[in-house]
Amino acid sequence: MIMGFLESLKSFFFAGSNENANQKKAQRGTRLGGRTLKGKVNIDLRFERLRSSVSGTMSRFFVARDKETGQLVGVKLCDVEKVDFFESRFKGLGKPSEGEIALQMRHPLIAETFEIGISSRNEPFLVMEYVDGPTLQKIITDRAEELIRDSRLDIIRNMAESIHYVHEKGFIHRDVCPRNFICLPDYSGVKLIDFGLTVPATPSFMVAGNRTGTPLYMSPEIVRRRATDKRVDIFSFGVSCYCLCTFEFPWQTAISNGRAALNHDSTPPNDILGFRANLDPRLAKAIMQAMNPRVKERTSSLDIFLKQIQAVTSATG
Repeated sequence: MIMGFLESLKSFFFAGSNENANQKKAQRGTRLGGRTLKGKVNIDLRFERLRSSVSGTMSRFFVARDKETGQLVGVKLCDVEKVDFFESRFKGLGKPSEGEIALQMRHPLIAETFEIGISSRNEPFLVMEYVDGPTLQKIITDRAEELIRDSRLDIIRNMAESIHYVHEKGFIHRDVCPRNFICLPDYSGVKLIDFGLTVPATPSFMVAGNRTGTPLYMSPEIVRRRATDKRVDIFSFGVSCYCLCTFEFPWQTAISNGRAALNHDSTPPNDILGFRANLDPRLAKAIMQAMNPRVKERTSSLDIFLKQIQAVTSATG
């Protein structure tokens, strides 16, 4: 609080100072399109860390107050070595970075990315909208039926609409799973996050061999290193919906690493109605079709999925 007050006084008294303006310009640089920061940013000077969240495989995330705006934001710091290793497989293909992709996503059901840049420690970072809710993964792990009983169908529609938007923008998310959906504070809906594994939906990025994603939600094409397309996201979406409706996985297994994903086209999934018999049969059928291991029989777009459940008014009868 004291530091915030002193910073406010400093800003007030030196608002007209050329020296202060030049220092600020050196730190933040000129924005491209108002969002990409040039020059390196001292993260600790720019943000007041409030609390850390669980670290991902290629990044660390924390909730902070932006000292320049006073806004509560999420800050994602990317691991340089891991990001470079991931990006190296697309060398020469002109792949946009995670931040560049995230800036293109302007949709009410996707957590907004305000700024991207490079820290003084050479870490790529993203400044994002902070959504004050748990991940869908936590809801599923906790089996928190009371929190989503009345909004489950809306959440599924939110998930479908956000991924469909990503596809319409010309990208494949590649890591659709409950961990990458954040619940709104009142649990009425969700927002999609994390474009760390996202690639353009163009032939160069859909060739066989890119086995990245979260194993328990990974499509057979990825597991078997086959050519891919946007339907890998639809498979992962279907599995995520299955878990949201039943709090169980379609394939019962004691392992959760890459070996578990080998079951996705070698063992039939358990029928969703076996775990939740009162699920609307139209919704149940749409979810099972979305996660069909056979690509040609899988739902071809999430626009079709949304039309399949258009007349459904409640997830359960």
